[in-house]
Amino acid sequence: MKHARKTSKRMRIVIGGTVAGAVALGTFAVVTANAGSSGTTAPRAEAAGENLARSTHLTVEAATKAARATLDAAEKENQRVSVAVVDRDGNTVVALRGDGAGPQSYESAVKKAYTAVSWNAPTSELVERLENAPTLKDIPGTLFLGGGAPVTAKGAPIAGIGVAGAPSGDLDEKFARAGAAALNK
Repeated sequence: MKHARKTSKRMRIVIGGTVAGAVALGTFAVVTANAGSSGTTAPRAEAAGENLARSTHLTVEAATKAARATLDAAEKENQRVSVAVVDRDGNTVVALRGDGAGPQSYESAVKKAYTAVSWNAPTSELVERLENAPTLKDIPGTLFLGGGAPVTAKGAPIAGIGVAGAPSGDLDEKFARAGAAALNK
């Protein structure tokens, strides 16, 4: 540019068939586009019928009820644990760290819940499977120790409850089952 007052340059930018104007200022540019300005609208895709699947998930209230029942069962036996409830996809819905639970218990509870829902089996049963398939333990996010219980609806897994912090996996799993049982009340 020859003159100092010519500090901007017009550019034409095409976005999806729409010409948009922009002004370059140094190394910054502002680009605006209005999809409706060319008189066309973007096509929409809608899935229907057999392309859809219905999935059952615990509500936040139900997951909280299960977590609370789990902590109550542990407290009755003077155990300090953490509990996690994950949905069918392994996403944490509720996680509670009980008073006095160790710092490692929170993450372990989440992993046990994830493991239980992933295989639709209590984690104590899955520990036995490691004898025949030791690489199972290498799957990210899993923990093959007792303390995880699946929650099912019509035989399909919909959630997992994981507990960690008691002196044994058997106790952790007992408390996780108490949380799952609370959902039947």
